[in-house]
Amino acid sequence: MQFGVFSVGDVTPDPTTGRTPTEAERIKAMVAIALKAEEVGLDVFATGEHHNPPFVPSSPTTLLGHLAGRTTSLLLSTATTLITTNDPVKIAEDYAMLQHLADGRVDLMLGRGNTGPVYPWFGQDIRDGLALAVQNYALLHRLWREEDVDWQGRFRTPLQGFTSTPRPLDGRPPFVWHASIRSPEIAEQAAYYGDGFFHNNIFWPSSHVRRMVELYRRRFEHHGHGPAAHAIVGLGGQVFMRKNSQDAVREFRPYFDVAPVYGHGPSLEEFMAQTPLTVGSPQQVIDRTLSFRDYAGDYQRQLFLIDHAGLPLTTVLEQLDLLGEEVVPVLRKEFAALRPAGVPEEPPTHPSLVAAGTAAVTR
Repeated sequence: MQFGVFSVGDVTPDPTTGRTPTEAERIKAMVAIALKAEEVGLDVFATGEHHNPPFVPSSPTTLLGHLAGRTTSLLLSTATTLITTNDPVKIAEDYAMLQHLADGRVDLMLGRGNTGPVYPWFGQDIRDGLALAVQNYALLHRLWREEDVDWQGRFRTPLQGFTSTPRPLDGRPPFVWHASIRSPEIAEQAAYYGDGFFHNNIFWPSSHVRRMVELYRRRFEHHGHGPAAHAIVGLGGQVFMRKNSQDAVREFRPYFDVAPVYGHGPSLEEFMAQTPLTVGSPQQVIDRTLSFRDYAGDYQRQLFLIDHAGLPLTTVLEQLDLLGEEVVPVLRKEFAALRPAGVPEEPPTHPSLVAAGTAAVTR
């Protein structure tokens, strides 16, 4: 199973000091977090894509290309690549280039984003969000697999005999996840192509996550990609840890109370009871994360959000030490012991996709 962290790249004041980091400080903090993630033995670092304040990661491939040159084993991903407002031709080119620079250590999660104004900024209409997601990915899928593409659709100019460059590394496109927290159409899209489905699993109760994941699994099997239990699922989660759970709650509370995404609403205790947010000891994080399997089944990727709401970088790096030393080693062992034979342990990676292609040719 893959474990990692994702960052939305928010520039948020620290409520305990009143200080707001500069954009440069926040960008460099994301780099430090990725490097630390590799150091402590995590598998994945993922960055969001945003084009509005207070967020900084407007160019994921720039950040991930920089990290490709500074890491050796870390898998570099996006937490959202905006399939709706990015041109699929540019996505095909950018991520194939990144794939070459990172020697295949790349995959991406496609999503629609949650900021309405971004659509007109890039010449689109939010009312076309789902149609854009479906049409743009259909084109992206072809661009990575065909060298001579003729295409016509609603949202961009036609293509005639078009070849995107560079071609995917070793002829194998990056593995794609379709990320959604509420749209069954996106779960269906992931299932149709046999791609991965990522549910952020942050703001919603387990009953909702269960329905979305089960829909994806049923449709994955329906479309002939294998048993429902073999569908590729990823989950997000939010954690804050200290050795003592009371210390964790006391330290995190001021960040929670004024956080842009959930502050000024339910109490910290109410939010923890109703969503997967876990604030407590490493053992509590282990127990809570293992419980995700009860409603999502055996899944392949777990990403944690640990650097939001104004938390200082030193605190985030301490969280990574706890993840790497006390939490993830136990989760690896426990999830492996629970996983039935035949169920994939991790998502497809570049080496496994190349090997599968070679095996298919030799059979």
